[in-house]
Order: sequence, then C-alpha cells, then structure tokens
Amino acid sequence: MKKLIQLFKVRRDEWAAAALTLAMLLVLHGLVIARHFDLFTKSNAGHWNVFIKNFTISGFDPITYSVVTYWEPNYNVYRHPLLSFMVWPLSQLDAWLTELTGVNLVQFIVAVPLLLCAFYTFVFMLRIFRDIIRLGRYDSALLSTMLFSFAYVMVSAVVPDHFCVSMFLLVSTVYLAGMKMQAGGTFKIWQTVVLFFATAGVTLSNGIKTYLYSLFTNGRKFFRLKYFLFAVLLPSALIWGFARWEYRTFVLPKEKADKAAIAKKNAERRERMFNTFSDTTQLKDSAEIRAAFNAEMKRRARAKYLSDHQKPWNKHTGKPMAEGGFMKWTDATTPRTATAVENLFGESVQLHQDYLLQDTLRSRPVIVRYRWAVNYAAEALLVLLFMAGIWCGRRSRFLWMALSGFAFDLAIHLGLGFGINEVYIMGAHWLFVMPIAIGFLVKAAEKGRAAAWLRAALTVLTAWLLAYNLTLFIGYLA
Repeated sequence: MKKLIQLFKVRRDEWAAAALTLAMLLVLHGLVIARHFDLFTKSNAGHWNVFIKNFTISGFDPITYSVVTYWEPNYNVYRHPLLSFMVWPLSQLDAWLTELTGVNLVQFIVAVPLLLCAFYTFVFMLRIFRDIIRLGRYDSALLSTMLFSFAYVMVSAVVPDHFCVSMFLLVSTVYLAGMKMQAGGTFKIWQTVVLFFATAGVTLSNGIKTYLYSLFTNGRKFFRLKYFLFAVLLPSALIWGFARWEYRTFVLPKEKADKAAIAKKNAERRERMFNTFSDTTQLKDSAEIRAAFNAEMKRRARAKYLSDHQKPWNKHTGKPMAEGGFMKWTDATTPRTATAVENLFGESVQLHQDYLLQDTLRSRPVIVRYRWAVNYAAEALLVLLFMAGIWCGRRSRFLWMALSGFAFDLAIHLGLGFGINEVYIMGAHWLFVMPIAIGFLVKAAEKGRAAAWLRAALTVLTAWLLAYNLTLFIGYLA
C-alpha cells in the first residue's frame, strides 16, 4: 500500500506542467457538461435513448452515462468484459445523489474518474521522460503536453467513453515496465495478473498489450511454465469465461426478450396492414389477396434494403473479411493509404474543419481532407520526428516494447480493418507512443548543435496543435 501511495504521489516538480493540463481539461469538461446539461440532468427523461440520440461528439458513445444512470451490462461484454462492473460503484453513487437531489448528476460523476485518469496519464508521461529516457524538465513537460495537444487525446479525455481510462492504464503499465527494465527486474505473477485484469477488463485488446509489455520486460522468463501458466493462460481463460458467463446471464436473456417483443410487434403490424390491404383491394379471392399482399411486402422490404444501404451507418462501413465471430467487425474495402493520411495520422492529431467532430455512422464521410496545406505540413513533420525518434532509439528495449503495442494497433486497425472507418477515435490507445519515440530523438540531440532547433520545432508544433485543436473543439462545444 505504501508503494502504491508513493506511485500516485505527485512530485513537486511535476505539479506546474500537470496543473496547466488539468486546468485545460476542466474547462473542456465544463463545456461538455454545459452542452447537455438541461437534458441529461433530468431524472425522469429516460436513459439509453436520451443519451445515445443527443450526445454527438464524433463517434464516441455515451454508454457510460446510461450504465451509471441505470446499471446493466450495456457494453459489449466480449470487448469490455469487466467495464460494467468497474462503473457499478459510480452507478450506486448516482442513484443516491439522484434520490437526494432530484437531479441526475451523471455527467459530473463520470467526469471525476476521467479527469483523474487524464491527470495521471500526464504525470506518468512526465516520469517516462524524466526517469526512463532521462530528459530535462522542459523537454519532459513539452513532450507530455504534446500528447494532450493531439486532437483525440484531448477529446477522449472529456467524453464519457472508455478510451481515456484505457490510455491511463496503458501509459502506467508502460511506465512500470520501464522502471522494471531499468532496475533489471521483472514482473511478478501477481503484478502481471492485476495489470492484465485492469487493462483487459476495460478493453480486451489492451490485455494483449499488457502481455507484450510483460514479454519485453521479463524476456525468456515470460515463457517459464509457472509464469506462463498462472500469469498468462489462466487469467486469459478466466476473463474469457467470465465474458461468456456475463453474456449468458445478462445479455442473452435481454436479446431473446427484445427479439420476441420485436417479432410480436412486427406480427401485429403485419396483421393490421393485411387487414387494411384486404379492405381496400378490389381482389375477392382470399388466396389472391394474400399473394398480392406478400408481393407488396417483398417490394417494400426490397425498397427498405436499398434505402438502408445508402445511409451512413451502412454506406460508410466496409465489407468484412468474413462473417461471424470477431471477423464480422473487420473491413476489407476501406482505402488504407487515405485512411492513414487523413485519419490515422490526420484526424487523430488534428481535427478536420469540415464535418467537425461529426459521426461517420451519422453524417461524416470516412475520408475528409484538410483545407489548409499547413495541416499536412504539421502531420508530415510529426511523422518525420516520430520516425527519427524510432531510429535514434532503435537500440532501446523500452522503445521497442512501447512500439509493439502500436504495431498491434496497426495490425488490427489498418490490417484487419477493425474500426477503420473511424480509426481516429481509438487514438488514445496508441498516440502516446509518438512522443515517447520523439523523446529518444531529443535525447540523441542533447549533445549536438541541433538541440535548440529541435526544441524550437517541437515547441512550435505543440503550440500549433494546442491552438488549432482547442479553437475548433471549444467552438464546437460552445
């Protein structure tokens, strides 16, 4: 417990930079809350539909608002197996406060853990630069601030989705792994298990990254029978078994009930339509009436099918590589090069002025281009700095560990196409790797003449991203 308290104790030299970022996030949280305050604070306004229909910030889902307001496992249990249970205490707090005040304070309740996660993400980034890469105070603060100047880190930190929590867990795991490497230590079984359940419980793919980080930290010891059995195989089986139990216990009964209710409603509607058709048609023979009605229903079903395929939620989703299981979420047809330029390294870092923070499944095209050449110049500079940082840190096991998680994200998003039509909203899962890599470039330039020029370029780039993204984001919220 003492070590845990020490881990989260903010050092004196960390407060200034972290407090500035915290102040920025407080303002943004205030604007997000104000945008939906009148509707979301009503205790009798409904839950799921009210939040889903009225929360419109990019492709982020306000599922957490719904789960906290009225608890039930509404997250996808196979992708977020423990998340519903992690927010259960918040749900109890919200129920108590709603009964006490008559107002649904869910926005304020959800904002607190998001603020804490964002704040400590910044703190652990500072420590990565200071304690592991060994940069000076200014460079550490600059690169940590750069992370929060990225568009979808800034946005993820203030919307009621799981991405900010994932970012905090991943960054803290990277930091802990780096400190283990420095000390020549390894992750113990219980430490790996705790980190795995925390990261995978929020998002299952994060658990794979935890094992990647453990592999780099522990080396060959990762494959020792005792460690591999109790730290890898057993926790993986347990969390998958729990997800299966969660699905059968909470989700499947609801799905069956919903399907039965829809089937009953459709049958009643079809019967009413048939009676109306029978009363208005000139046909007399019952068989002919039934045949004509069935033909009309097939025509309408075909028309609806064609209409649905022109709507954004269908039109902007590529064809999967295969049907069934996890493969139904893949995408084989969305263009990869344009996605990498405009979304992966584009929208993730700099918001597009056109279709600003609109949802791909509602109104935003998958590919949107910038109006200004300066946006592409900033993107190119950032990618070049990133690549140069990888080169400078190519002998660092710590950097390759961080990059392994990024490579995994590239494989599932650009390779398999998972979530590729809105890949930028997943940016908080991997964007922190870019400043870390650039940190090795800064370290390499510390003893050279280019240090001042590099520091100036990073300062200008960070200032540009902060000013540009804040202007657009605040303008959208206000």
